[in-house]
Amino acid sequence: MSTATTNSNGRARAGSHTVVAIVEDKPGVLMRVASLFRRRGFNIESLTVGHSEEKGLSRMTILVDGEGAPIEQVEKQLYKLIDVVKVSDLSNEEMIPRELALIKVRANNVNRHELLDIANVFRADVVDIATSSLILQVVGDETKIDGLIKMLEPYGIRELSRTGRIAMVRGAKTTTVHEREPEKIREIHERAGRRVEGRELPFSSD
Repeated sequence: MSTATTNSNGRARAGSHTVVAIVEDKPGVLMRVASLFRRRGFNIESLTVGHSEEKGLSRMTILVDGEGAPIEQVEKQLYKLIDVVKVSDLSNEEMIPRELALIKVRANNVNRHELLDIANVFRADVVDIATSSLILQVVGDETKIDGLIKMLEPYGIRELSRTGRIAMVRGAKTTTVHEREPEKIREIHERAGRRVEGRELPFSSD
């Protein structure tokens, strides 16, 4: 589980790398990536995988201990896997890192209002309330989630589940393999004469 934090610019602090790998959506890919890191002695602090915007491709977000794994070696080793299409290091980029956590905490009629106040401060959602517990859902960077956990510990955390980091680069830059222009938008630009070969939008023929 990830323990790394980020600074105010969204960059990972020294000691960890945020790596995004675009991989083919095939059985066994996750196992091969995990095995590669194990063989090379790279410590994975968190690994999150899910479908991407491109059919047939998945996006892996890997938080790697930078002290034991130079980022150049991590990228080089990942590219050796035939299923890996593209690798991007976001460590020095302006990025939006996010993580989701579900936290089940002990609650009773005496302290329940205190827990609800804490949830409100951290903008956490109450997704379940029982006579002796409640479940909070919180989304944010690791610092926010760690802070909420610290505040809830005195009440007694019964169960904790965290997703690990996902991230996107701020602005127009992406980690996609190729970014197609949506068909409807392309047709609009072609009718308006605003699409010129070799030139990027925005372009106007007016």
